[in-house]
Amino acid sequence: MTTFGATLAKHQLRLHREELVTVQLNLGRKCNQACRHCHVDAAPWRTEMMDSEVVDRVADWIQRHRPAVVDLTGGAPEIHPDFRRLVRISRSAGAMVIDRNNLTIIEEPGFDWLPEFLAAHQVEVIASLPCYQPENVSRQRGQGVFEKSISALKKLNAQGYGSRLVLNLVYNPVGATLPAPQAELENDYKAALLRDHGVRFNRLYTLTNQPIARFAEDLRRQGKEEEYLALLRESFNPTTVAGLMCRSTLSVNWLGELFDCDFNQMLGMQMGTGTVRRLWEISPSSVAGLPVATGEHCFACTAGHGSSCTGALRVE
Repeated sequence: MTTFGATLAKHQLRLHREELVTVQLNLGRKCNQACRHCHVDAAPWRTEMMDSEVVDRVADWIQRHRPAVVDLTGGAPEIHPDFRRLVRISRSAGAMVIDRNNLTIIEEPGFDWLPEFLAAHQVEVIASLPCYQPENVSRQRGQGVFEKSISALKKLNAQGYGSRLVLNLVYNPVGATLPAPQAELENDYKAALLRDHGVRFNRLYTLTNQPIARFAEDLRRQGKEEEYLALLRESFNPTTVAGLMCRSTLSVNWLGELFDCDFNQMLGMQMGTGTVRRLWEISPSSVAGLPVATGEHCFACTAGHGSSCTGALRVE
């Protein structure tokens, strides 16, 4: 049993899948950025992308099973040539669609269509902005990223995002620390972005950095990996377990394989018993009740106020 599993047992907790709500599709690892905290290890030079056959099978599954939410991620999911097709099919199947957008993709040549397209299909945008201070964004994501992000946010605002359409931002701590309380930080973000740039958004999601992939490598270079892992373990909050995204989300990789969450996907931890399963081989009801595959990285989602794809699990 892993330390995380033992911790759950100590608190008489079990982690099993419940009713499926969200299908999160990782369309590939190609991205226009290479961020220091990226748990996907995405970058411009990555070549893994969902091919047309897998897209066809995924699209057919969405039309047959009509999930409540289709969550498109990457890399930069908008780079995928079938991004628009998947949005249209998902919306026609009645799903709410989420685009996990890094903002700077909107400023890339050939992607000026994005704000209008997203608005036309009422896609919820969850956008990465790790800080409202330019110097901190530069440390995580590179020089010039903050300025491009603000420009992109203004274009989304012009299409109605942050008012009639949902625009949520994502915050990650710069270093080996837990996020500040979400509500408090959201107020700071809203005040600073409106005052300094005239930008509006709906909610701020605070995410704890996962000790995997590029962020883990950065921790090892600084000699802080064990210190960070200890912080996560010591900050375990049993009240967060009931709200973990792995209970109601299926994570699908670029090959169509299934995982309990995006983080397990990056670690190659297959869903349930560890047998490779693909989306088109299952129905939503067939995965309910399966145990969730866990590891030491799960302490990141259960530390402090908790962390999920929709931010903190315990907001005070």
